[in-house]
Amino acid sequence: MKSQAWVGVTLLKIACLYLMAGLLIGLVLAVRQDFTLVSVHAHIGLLGWASLAIAGLVYVVLPRCAGTRLAVVHFWLHNVGLPVMMVPLTVAVLRGDAGVEPTIAAGSVMVLAGLLAFTVNVMKNARAAEVRERVQSLVGS
Repeated sequence: MKSQAWVGVTLLKIACLYLMAGLLIGLVLAVRQDFTLVSVHAHIGLLGWASLAIAGLVYVVLPRCAGTRLAVVHFWLHNVGLPVMMVPLTVAVLRGDAGVEPTIAAGSVMVLAGLLAFTVNVMKNARAAEVRERVQSLVGS
């Protein structure tokens, strides 16, 4: 199980970094009263913090899902695709540079493909009995 646990725990740690980045961007937006980067702030919050944290928890609770090739594919596509999407999105918003749109699209497709792998993984490998058993062992009931 230890070899499977890295996916969930690592996603949770990365999600926390995105949480901090999203909060910092939100604070700067609020202090400056300039909400130009609100789309970047929202994407970091939803695709970085929320999606990665939820996926990390799913992998912790469902080791059957964590131990698959689909989990590894999800991990890498999401974690490479999100910065590929966010950096040029920031450039596009700040500079009005439409030339970065293909890169934003490439990152978006990577994240989408990663989340598709996650979805297929959960649909294929999640079992209700495993969830009950795992939750009971975690809460000590």
